[in-house]
This record gives sequence, structure tokens and C-alpha cells, in this order.
Amino acid sequence: MSTSQTVLEQQLEYMQKVKALVGVLYGQPKACVNTFGCQQNVSDSEHIKGMLEAMGYTLTDEMDDADFVLFNTCAVREHAQDRVYGNIGITKQLKKARSNMVIAVCGCMAQQQYVADRIKKSYPYVDILFGTHVTHKLPEFLYKRLNGSPRIFDISAQNNEIIEGIPVHRDKSVKGWLPIMYGCNNFCTYCVVPYVRGRERSRTSAEIIKEAKIMIESGVRDITLLGQNVNSYGKGLDEDINFAKLLRRLNDLPGEFRLRFMTSHPKDCTKELLDTMTECEKVAHHLHLPVQCGNDRVLKEMNRHYDRDTYLSLIDYAKERMPDLALTSDIIVGFPGETYDEFCDTLSLIKEVEYNSLFTFIYSPRPGTPAAELPDPISRAEKGKWFSELLAVQDQIGKRKEKELLGKTFRVLCEEKAERDGYIIGRTNGTAVIEFEGDDALIGTFADVQVTDINNAPTGVLIKEK
Repeated sequence: MSTSQTVLEQQLEYMQKVKALVGVLYGQPKACVNTFGCQQNVSDSEHIKGMLEAMGYTLTDEMDDADFVLFNTCAVREHAQDRVYGNIGITKQLKKARSNMVIAVCGCMAQQQYVADRIKKSYPYVDILFGTHVTHKLPEFLYKRLNGSPRIFDISAQNNEIIEGIPVHRDKSVKGWLPIMYGCNNFCTYCVVPYVRGRERSRTSAEIIKEAKIMIESGVRDITLLGQNVNSYGKGLDEDINFAKLLRRLNDLPGEFRLRFMTSHPKDCTKELLDTMTECEKVAHHLHLPVQCGNDRVLKEMNRHYDRDTYLSLIDYAKERMPDLALTSDIIVGFPGETYDEFCDTLSLIKEVEYNSLFTFIYSPRPGTPAAELPDPISRAEKGKWFSELLAVQDQIGKRKEKELLGKTFRVLCEEKAERDGYIIGRTNGTAVIEFEGDDALIGTFADVQVTDINNAPTGVLIKEK
């Protein structure tokens, strides 16, 4: 039996022990999971919820109604960490009112030693803290704490082996997250992810395909493949596989569904991948390719391993192969030492590429990363002006892109009910979201919708089959 299988069986045993214990302590226990950060954290929380359900808990969105409260945290930006500290602070009064409530903190933020030390000292009502490498051990931690163990803090890295078979609770039935790998080897100078998520580890294609089949059979119609850098999938595996080949195998699965993926690193984005996107009818024509900056000197300081021209050549090839391609990206404004002229190179790149949308951030120093030690003479207020300038440029591009939708017909996945009664929200093969009049029975199916208005947001009409 493999180490992974042995670890899984141990935790499955703990799940049953916890289930028996909480039935006595609480009767009908409830658990609240609060998730901060990226899609990978959302996926991790789905596995945490799956374990909690296996341990007898009913899920709730209300912390004051829960016997177990967990915060799955993000460390990418300072603002995200501040939000977490504030939310943890709220539980102090909740625990005073309900002394048998168990409070846990996990995720990327928890993996950092200085954060663990702060929570241990300043938040004595937190019972359990664990890092990204031991998420699967939640049943063991919970069982020990419920049996009177002292507070549990575990941010060990262990052996980085992927534990397959953890129960999962999917938050949405139509859209689903499918992790294909974990960790990152890139060490961008501003980023804490390699330090908190560890080195790249890929799941086997067999495990990924098995999970994809289960998702499709359960009604998931939009599957997003997840990894810190999906383009490097397959390195280190004992099989002839890379990300493009994995996409083709998933595309060949029976059923009507779409495949999306994030995040792609430009240095590992290949023409083979772009050709695969073009040739596989189930792969969405949406490419999220974070450029971060449009200036070569800053890109080098960021340790991104590509330059502006290389990036733009990839974009040109992708557009040539997929004229309907939707492009999105990440932008960091005000990296340490960046000048206004260098920032203007980013503005010119945005104008040249014409992204459908952007995820934009003012640089946030992360303790322990090389960029945090660099001189940073530009004030936050000045960076804020640059940021506003960037948003104005992208806003104009976005409005122009939206106008291009008018009068066109799109095959959309009907995802959910809109706020307006009798209306449905559907997503195109790219990134556009269209609201249209339709019956709830359409949810989970594909439909042809023509865009008739874009004044407030894209709206359309359902094209009836003849």
C-alpha cells in the first residue's frame, strides 16, 4: 500500500471517530467555512467541506450558528491578511457565548511562521492552525482537540505527496474546480506562493480524468482546471504527458461540457497549447495569461523569465489561431523601483493587446520575498494615481469590447437565475456574461442567445430551436 493510501485510510478512520464524538457533544453539529483568496483556495475548501460532512457536520454560512468555524486564508496581498485578522477577531465574542465552539485557521496565510506566531499569541481562542501541506489531516486535528488536546499548530511541509481520495463537497452543480497540480517553482520576486504552497507536484492524468468523469456525470458543465502554473503540468510524472496532451484527453471525454484553466505562466505557454485550444471544441477560447508589467527591466526584476516582445508574440499567435479569443491578465502597479515611464510601457501594452478584462493590483510587499527588500521610493498615493490611470484605459477597452457583442449570437452555458424574475445568466465560450429571459429548467444546459442590448450589462434573447 502506498504512503498516500495509508494516510488517507488513517484520516478516514479519524472522520468516523469525530462523527461519533460530535454526535454526543452537539447532537446535530454545524460547520461554517470562510474562504479567502484564489480559486485554489475555493477548491481546497470544497475538500474541507467534504471532510466535515463525512464527520457528521451540516454546513452553514452563519458563524454564530456554527459549532466549528474555519478560515481558509490567502497570503498574496496585505489587504487579504488584514481581512482575515478582522474576521478571526469577530469569533472572540462568539466563543465566549459558546465555549465548546472550535475555531480553526488554515491556508496560505497560516503556512507562514510569523502569522502562526501572531495567532498563537494574540488570538488564544483559535484552537487549530494548519498549513497548506497538511489540510488532509483536519479530521485528526479535530479529533484530538475535541478530546482535550492542547491547541494544535501544524505548518510542517511533510513529504509533499498528493493525497488522493479526500471527500469533496462541490459548492456549485453547474461549474466546478478540478486541481491538476499544486505548488510553484517560479519564485517571482514579489510572490509568496512558492514558500507557502511548496514545489510543483502534478496529479496523474488517470486521477484527473477519473475526477472529471465524476464531475460530468454529476451535472458539472463548466470545469476549470487549476494550478499555480498549469502550463508546467506533468513535470516529474512517470508518464508521457504535458498540459496540452492532458487537455486533449479531457476533451475526448463524452458529454457536453466546457474546459477552462488557470493560471498560465507566459514562459511556459507554448504554440502546442494554443493549437490544442484551437483544435479542441470543448476547450473555452479564454486565455488568462498574466503579464504583470509591460517593461522589460521591471519584468527582469520580477524574475518573470520572458520579455515584452516574447509575450506579445504569444498573444499575436493566439489571436491568429482563435479570432474569437477572450484575453485576461494580471497587472501589478508600482513594483519597487518602477518609474512612471516604465508604468507607461504597461499602459501601451494594454492598449496593444486589448484585454477583455484585467485583475489589477497595487504592489503589496510580502514578508520573506526578495522584492520586499528592494528600495521603493514611490509613495502609495502616487501609485494610486497610476492605478486610476490604468483603470481608465482598461475601462475604455472593456466598453469597446462589450459593444462588439451587440447583435451577435453566442452558445452560452445557462449557469444560474438572475436577480430579475424569469431571467437566466449564461456565460459564453469566452468571458462574456449575458442575462436573458428564460425558464429555470435551462440551468445546466447550453443555449443560443443573441445579444440585444449592452447599456447596463449584456442582455439578450433566447434563440428558439425551429
